[in-house]
Amino acid sequence: MSLVLAVGVLTSLAMAIGLLLAWATRRFQVAGDPVADAIDALLPQTQCGQCGYPGCRPYAEAIASGDADINQCPPGGAATVTALADLLGREATALDSRYGVEKPAQRALIDETRCIGCTLCIQACPVDAIVGAARYMHTVIAADCTGCELCLPPCPVDCIDLVPLPEPLRSPRRPAPA
Repeated sequence: MSLVLAVGVLTSLAMAIGLLLAWATRRFQVAGDPVADAIDALLPQTQCGQCGYPGCRPYAEAIASGDADINQCPPGGAATVTALADLLGREATALDSRYGVEKPAQRALIDETRCIGCTLCIQACPVDAIVGAARYMHTVIAADCTGCELCLPPCPVDCIDLVPLPEPLRSPRRPAPA
């Protein structure tokens, strides 16, 4: 009888603590940093790591905390530096060449006749834009590829090329946006 009573008391105590923790989690929930959210929204989301951070969100958090400068994103280029400067009330500076140079938008293209199916490119892709199976050819999901170039170094047969993205089509009757 005393064993059943002890188990019942401990179970009740565990449930009470669990409910208290659930309430505290909701009551004292910390919202994300709105400045980091706004900065992250302006970054190109390539997740390439060229800025020295493992992805766009960590870079945004570093900018928000003052640990990184706004000119470290080659894929975003001058336009992103200007947008970040406007958002944060800072002076726009030139892109820091230590992190790379601004390039036109691009995406990876796998020459499937040369692909040996090693899966090294799949493992390197930060946005899961490459699909395939071991010892079978791979291909790139064009809509998901950010052109980050992280798939190039691990490819042992050099079957991946970067191709420029086509310019968006414009109606001949409408002027281009200014």
